Amino acid sequence: MRAQPILPGAIRQIGYVVRDIDAALEQWVAMGVGPWFVMRALRQDVSYRGEPCSVTLSLAWANSGDMQLELIQQDDDTPSIYTEFLAAHGEGFQQLCWWTEDFDATMAAVGEADWPVVWVGGADQGQRYAYVEPPTGAAVAEITARTEALEGMASMVMAAAKDWDGSDPIRRLG
Repeated sequence: MRAQPILPGAIRQIGYVVRDIDAALEQWVAMGVGPWFVMRALRQDVSYRGEPCSVTLSLAWANSGDMQLELIQQDDDTPSIYTEFLAAHGEGFQQLCWWTEDFDATMAAVGEADWPVVWVGGADQGQRYAYVEPPTGAAVAEITARTEALEGMASMVMAAAKDWDGSDPIRRLG
């Protein structure tokens, strides 16, 4: 039996893949979750199942209590982890995300566990992340390097949600 857990600490984020981020935002706001911070048309150059891949994404984040939620819409039809998920499952819950202090050590533990690494990127943007396929109900587990930028963004999103009164539900970033 393994002495140390493969993934570090608590789950920090739940990710949902959607076809229409604006419709999804409207539904989440109607449930009382917000405010949402949205970035649109982000180009991501990654490795998808070992091959180079470039996609354009729109992303949104909000908190419900301590849990961060992420909505992911792929803006093009390039084969990716997102188009793969949509074809197999339709819209919905895709991933659980862990933030790690030591990205390399976490990825080494994933390798020792023989979990397939299916999506890797962010090194060129200063925020390393990877998606792996664990033997759980999540399609993928996301591993994200804990950085000052990540912590700052997470703190901003959480603080905005804490006392949110329903006003200004969609806030554009970038």
